Amino acid sequence: MKLAIIGDPVEHSRSPELHRTFLEDSDIDGSYVALRVLPSHAARAIRRLQSDGYTGCNVTYPLKEEAMTACDALTDEAKRAEAVNTIFFGRRILGTNTDGIGARMAIESLIDEPVALKRIGVLGYGATARAILAELHDNDAYAFVWGRDAASVASVCARFEADPWQFQNVPEIVVSTLPPSADLPPDLVAALQAPDVVLDANYGNRATLAKRIEREVVAGDAMLEAQARASFDFWLAHLDEGATP
Repeated sequence: MKLAIIGDPVEHSRSPELHRTFLEDSDIDGSYVALRVLPSHAARAIRRLQSDGYTGCNVTYPLKEEAMTACDALTDEAKRAEAVNTIFFGRRILGTNTDGIGARMAIESLIDEPVALKRIGVLGYGATARAILAELHDNDAYAFVWGRDAASVASVCARFEADPWQFQNVPEIVVSTLPPSADLPPDLVAALQAPDVVLDANYGNRATLAKRIEREVVAGDAMLEAQARASFDFWLAHLDEGATP
């Protein structure tokens, strides 16, 4: 079973470590490699992986939207997020998105209860944010979106029945999908002192949010591990479409 992750950067990724463990635990002979792929090269790289006999691949920043163009079919999760983070190579190239379930499972583990009826803020409106918003919507959470571009915030709010960020009533749980270098305005930094829980989708040395807002922040390791498991299960479930481990 040949697996890979593509993105830029990709050298920081824990996905190879996680998926090699999944392979070993499942008693499957396989491999998982990290491949740096530059923006605008994702579709070509994905088709090359298919021709080279790969079973599947993960897709990370900044290729999740571009990867959709290489897929012959998309799951509902990928369509709603308008982004792909997991691909299966069978008789067709099938794309899905497990970022949302990864975030939901991480949140539920932290609060020890379902996200239903919880007020959850999402910082950003990109590929990962849209996947999370779709999952929160499907699980009856109240979502609030912060972003610099008002039109983009309004668009994702309309799609996922969310509301714009409320500085006067900050959500109790916040998930940041912002890149490590994103500029954080002072009013947002101040507001982020209020939530009971703040999660950063980044992990490792890319998890800079805690230092920048000077408070406890949960790094994205749990989110990563949950979405990785969902990706691995997706590949196993589709092996009967033509690929063999």
